[in-house]
Amino acid sequence: MDIQATKLALLKIILENDNSEFLQKLSDFIKREKSDFWDDLTEADQQEIKKGIKELNEGKKVSFDSFLKKIS
Repeated sequence: MDIQATKLALLKIILENDNSEFLQKLSDFIKREKSDFWDDLTEADQQEIKKGIKELNEGKKVSFDSFLKKIS
């Protein structure tokens, strides 16, 4: 069965189901399975982002215009 057929079969099961407990469990499962982009980043990328946030929180920032001048 290809992915589209699987999706349609699942959709049919969901639409025909009136069991609220089952549907809630399914909803909870789907929410848990959603991928967070953070988890897809490398450890180095995560550390760089954390460093940047820390610097911003400490008031260490550069205006956008200043940044553009720097890279031009």
